[in-house]
Amino acid sequence: MMDYPRRFRGFNLMRQLMGLALSTGVLVTSPLLADEPVVADVQTENYQQAIEAWRTSRDQRLKQPDGWLTLVGLEWLKEGNNRIGSAADNDILLSGGPAYWGSVVLQDGQLSFSNSDPDLVKINNEPLTEAVLIADTEAEPSIISSGTLSINVIKRESYALRIKDSQARALLNFKGVDNYPIDESWRIDGRFTRAEAGTVVEIINVLGQVDESPVFGTFEFDKDGKTYSLLGIGDDDSESLWFMFTDRTSGHGTYGAGRYLYSDAMPENGRLTVDFNKAYNPPCAFNPYSTCPIPPPQNRMDLWVTAGEKDFHPDPG
Repeated sequence: MMDYPRRFRGFNLMRQLMGLALSTGVLVTSPLLADEPVVADVQTENYQQAIEAWRTSRDQRLKQPDGWLTLVGLEWLKEGNNRIGSAADNDILLSGGPAYWGSVVLQDGQLSFSNSDPDLVKINNEPLTEAVLIADTEAEPSIISSGTLSINVIKRESYALRIKDSQARALLNFKGVDNYPIDESWRIDGRFTRAEAGTVVEIINVLGQVDESPVFGTFEFDKDGKTYSLLGIGDDDSESLWFMFTDRTSGHGTYGAGRYLYSDAMPENGRLTVDFNKAYNPPCAFNPYSTCPIPPPQNRMDLWVTAGEKDFHPDPG
């Protein structure tokens, strides 16, 4: 699995949102998105105010103590015992907490944690000595925590520990994401063609891993006298469609690997509205430890999309 803004499990768009703030405002859900911001849709009479409110909500989500700005490490697990702690002789060295937190045990695809210091190290906020660990691909992941640090297991073909610090410098120094000026002409009503049932697209992530995502159809629109198209990812249970795209601004003012975007709703009568003022940076723009999916070749546009979020560079302090 990859760090999808709203995680897809196989062909299903997962449901639950956890207050995310990294998308467009239409609530699609996902149980694993404590690490993924999504903004609730903002209803105002004024379009300018609506986008400004959306951006404010987006920044607020990024400021939360479990957001992408708090991600400070990604450590791959080996089979057997993986000792973690702040002492130098651990298999995985942490920046805080006790010298020896305990051991994460990976055995034939099963995960558990043996806690060496229940007074300081909690498992799902409980002082447990032993616990089975749930990875992010299964359900709500188990959280191991001590002080400002928290750890959960992710699975990206192999298992790894995702490490967060609620007092990370990138978070403490965060002053918001820069955006292009709001331009309502980038809220585009275009044509939509439904894909055949079972259509999928292979998506590669920054680790080089490949996953299949369900294609709901193709969004086609006209801009400056030319026609462009994007594959929309989603299924019959989706409440909006997800787009990953690159454009002429990628690496020239916006994040080089592309941006993400959600439609305002689902297609109706062969039409779909997509607001590029809500184009947002993927998690990899905020830290080097994410496993972001990369836009497929079909979604690379020869168009200057001067709308939405600009490139972001975390301030380490």
